[in-house]
Amino acid sequence: MSTVLEVRGLEGGYGSVQILNGVDLYVDEGEFVTIIGPNGCGKSTFLKVLFGLAAHHDGMVLHNGADVSGWRTDKLVSRGIAYVPQVDNVFPSLSVRENLQMGGIRLTAKKLMSCIERACRMFPDLEPRMNDLAASLSGGERQMLAISRALISDPTFLLLDEPTAALSPRYQQQILANIDKLRIEGISVLLVEQNARLSLARSDRGYIFSGGKVVHTSSAKSIVNNPNIGEYFLGLHQ
Repeated sequence: MSTVLEVRGLEGGYGSVQILNGVDLYVDEGEFVTIIGPNGCGKSTFLKVLFGLAAHHDGMVLHNGADVSGWRTDKLVSRGIAYVPQVDNVFPSLSVRENLQMGGIRLTAKKLMSCIERACRMFPDLEPRMNDLAASLSGGERQMLAISRALISDPTFLLLDEPTAALSPRYQQQILANIDKLRIEGISVLLVEQNARLSLARSDRGYIFSGGKVVHTSSAKSIVNNPNIGEYFLGLHQ
């Protein structure tokens, strides 16, 4: 099994403000890995630094063995990396179809059609809404659209920032189940999630962040069942 992402001693933040304090982390091919931790511990910042949306101060980021530390977002996308932010992740003034087309702007018409059909198979709720504005979608439908648009770029590695935040239990389960299935298609997943137990139930491994660094890592099952790490679940949905 090859390593898709390897992070060594990563430091970064916003401008000169440092949030991350030496993060070490890896994701192997086909893995579903979840990052959890209290609010403000650097989880979302970590994904943004990886994807070129926040400042990289120091440390190394390797993608399939290549050093991509501090790379621009467009170059990372060309390497097969996609990112879905927690908020502002769709174009509300465009239709569902137009949002999906934006995700595949570099694809041929035939390939784009195939990718849109895949999105509809993955999230059937989107199909009858194709001509509706994204602004009219429910929270769960918007998240489905955001994930689908990211997948249209045909990534092999997907970064997701709290995809179930503020969603109903039905949509939480549906979205995480579909994210889990992506591994069958050869897509590795790194997920930041507040709903710790729900996400860890489908994950291979987990990392717990606190104070901008990793304070614990092990198999997802071990994290859920370990009574000695309960303090790190403060503020998380149990």
